[in-house]
Amino acid sequence: MTFKILFLDIDGTILMPNHTYTESTKTAIQQAKANGVEVFIATGRPLIEVKDLAKELNVDSFIGYNGAYAIYQEETIINEPIDEKLVRQFLDIAKENDNELVLYTKDRNYYTSLDHPFVEQFNHIFQLKQNALFTYDVVDQIIGITAMNLQPTEVSLYEIKENIRMSQVNIEGATMAYDIIRKNVNKGEAITKILKRLNIPKEQAIAFGDGLNDKEMLQAVGEGFAMENAHPDLFDFAKHITTSVSDSGIFNGLKKIGLVK
Repeated sequence: MTFKILFLDIDGTILMPNHTYTESTKTAIQQAKANGVEVFIATGRPLIEVKDLAKELNVDSFIGYNGAYAIYQEETIINEPIDEKLVRQFLDIAKENDNELVLYTKDRNYYTSLDHPFVEQFNHIFQLKQNALFTYDVVDQIIGITAMNLQPTEVSLYEIKENIRMSQVNIEGATMAYDIIRKNVNKGEAITKILKRLNIPKEQAIAFGDGLNDKEMLQAVGEGFAMENAHPDLFDFAKHITTSVSDSGIFNGLKKIGLVK
């Protein structure tokens, strides 16, 4: 099989808990590119926060905000903001239940509070820097939302429409955080659009992930890999299970299908 495109999640897939990556991960990406494979970073993170990592790995195509925004070689090819009315509903729910939100635009991360202990912990874990206090003048520019400090009984409060699901963040210390995912706007839907645009069949696409926000992504490609450290529920959606992020998971997965040596 000739593979043409590779999609890689960041946290728990490229990056280890200490915010670094193994040398084998960089080697795997270099070898894949040398073999003519287009490499995308595919993350729930805001893209403004991944520029340094992308430069280090020599990657210039991206899916961000869990599929709501995508760039192919400097060209924006997907931009799916959340309906303003829906954003306002999420803000009301958070206020009523003492939750916190981070609402992402393409330029900044807007928080309902900047000094809540969970917000500070979240920022420390993900090393987010482009932060500001939310104001309603950007309510029509939101392309992604993470709800924080949620109790299990509060998760369903945000699933106010059939096309909304909550995806628990698969990072130690942030398990009370949930990405708000639109079933028609996610990593998998973004990949399907990208494959169509680039005229690449699903069978020639590969993806690696570890969180439940990756389940659509792993199903949208021919070779979907769940990391050994993935959320246990993700394994049902993966064709393969590779080694952990700390044990050369990306390299070993690509070696399994003959793309790297």
